[in-house]
Amino acid sequence: MQNDVALFSELCNELFKLEINKPVAEPIPTSELYQELDLSLNTEGIIDNDLKETLKEIIKSTPKTASKSFFNQLFGGRIDKATLGDLLAVILNNSMYTYKVAGPQVGIEKQVLKEVAKLAGYNDSSDGTFAPGGSMSNMMALIMARDAKNEAIRAEGLSSKMTLYTSVASHYSISKNAALTGIGRNQVRQVNTNENGEMLSEHLEELILKDIADGYKPFFVNATAGTTVLGAFDDIKAISKVCKKHKLWLHVDGAYCGGVIFSKKHKHLIKGLELSDSFSVNAHKMLGTPLTCSIIITQHKAQLHHSFSNEADYLYQTDSDDFNLGKTSLQCGRRNDALKIWTLWKSVGTKGLEKIVDKQFEMAQIARDYINNNDDYTLYSFDDSISICFNYKGVPANELCTALYKNSELMVGFGNFNNTEFVRMVTINSLLEKEDIYNFFETLETFVSEKMLKSVTT
Repeated sequence: MQNDVALFSELCNELFKLEINKPVAEPIPTSELYQELDLSLNTEGIIDNDLKETLKEIIKSTPKTASKSFFNQLFGGRIDKATLGDLLAVILNNSMYTYKVAGPQVGIEKQVLKEVAKLAGYNDSSDGTFAPGGSMSNMMALIMARDAKNEAIRAEGLSSKMTLYTSVASHYSISKNAALTGIGRNQVRQVNTNENGEMLSEHLEELILKDIADGYKPFFVNATAGTTVLGAFDDIKAISKVCKKHKLWLHVDGAYCGGVIFSKKHKHLIKGLELSDSFSVNAHKMLGTPLTCSIIITQHKAQLHHSFSNEADYLYQTDSDDFNLGKTSLQCGRRNDALKIWTLWKSVGTKGLEKIVDKQFEMAQIARDYINNNDDYTLYSFDDSISICFNYKGVPANELCTALYKNSELMVGFGNFNNTEFVRMVTINSLLEKEDIYNFFETLETFVSEKMLKSVTT
């Protein structure tokens, strides 16, 4: 194992060099992937030196998500103490379903959940778990809401059509989870939004009243703290009033921007969060931990246990239910995702996490200011968002982003809202500095003038 740790260190150094000297990997077309790289699995193994060279080639061609040229997804960068925690979790190799096999790691997870619940304004008896991604966090919230509406469903299954509500700008997992949980995609109601992509509570109530009149059973509303494209925050207080009136479960999907709970300056964006029934946040997004680190908490601890517990004598042999985390989890075997956020939080403190979050808004404002001061750009996003959506010189966004990627210039994606397509630059990497934002625009402008526009004129 010592030899492999040394090899790992050598490969890390190789990656670090590439992130500086070749921050955007040259993509391999899918039609050429198996010819370019030896990904075969054979009867006989290979010697360590051959394996090392193969791994180096794979690392060279893998997208560099920690580089300062990566603006493509809702994650990015690499924070050292969080990475340390994840590496320790791999070496320790504990599963998190019982205290017997996880020991103090259970306490670490429970402490993180407790502090997140406190920041969300939840009651002292709240509880939660770590899920394998934001989509699964949303599914857990939906399941708890379904079971809270009709506790017989767990044993007997659905006996009537239930409806749920989410904005047209929300994450696709809501419809997907409706299909997976037996609710059905056709029972998902899409609520209209304003020009910023924020859910309209008036339309929400209209839809609910219509469903009640038509004999459906409304049960769940999903609000979003940071929509996927524009980064919009739904008005939780206004939505909560509708939910309370009709006795519906309110979940706040904060997978993207729920990390604002750590920021005094930006926490107003989720005003009313304490009125929700459940809340999810991905620490691998705004807080910068390695993938994945998805947290869901609820103010209804008994409902969490009711929806996800199942007796298993071969598993739960010691200690109380509070320390046997498998009884409140979607999974049985579950990797230790809590340690990486704990090592980060422990090392920098809550104030340090606040700085990490605030930095992203600061970089976003620098980007918006740059765009607003340049007539060649059109800005589509707004203040209080870390998604900077724009177009440049009328160049189609999908063509521009694809060309930048294929030419190993920048990793940035495109989005669409209200039938308008645009580049979506995300400043979620807390290691970015002002010069990195300017370098992004300089690279883009140089590429367009020297390659894209020149090819059009010729």
